[in-house]
Amino acid sequence: MTSLMDAITGADSGAGRDPRFPHAPEGWTPTAALEAARTESLELGADHWEALRALQEYFARHEATAANLRELHDALDEKFHHQGGIKHLYRLFPGGPVAQGCRIAGLKAPAGATDKSFGSVA
Repeated sequence: MTSLMDAITGADSGAGRDPRFPHAPEGWTPTAALEAARTESLELGADHWEALRALQEYFARHEATAANLRELHDALDEKFHHQGGIKHLYRLFPGGPVAQGCRIAGLKAPAGATDKSFGSVA
């Protein structure tokens, strides 16, 4: 039986885009996400991967325009409403579902997601 991490990183061969992450930015891999999460003291589970895919999909759909923090926050809250919305995402990403999630998903967080004097705010 294959473990969750083996299933996530199994297609991470570097040859083309991983079909489980069709909206991933160029050069991003699940292994890179695991390494980024490890530096932030997070252990990624199935819910984390679902949130990372949602972030990557949002950014892919809005690639022609700059990602809007408020719209992204609201879209995530709506997408994960059945699991508790944004509160659920803050449990997954205590450093902020947008700021920390974007770092792990290989994305540039929208303006206002972090405050250098305070830390993550979204």
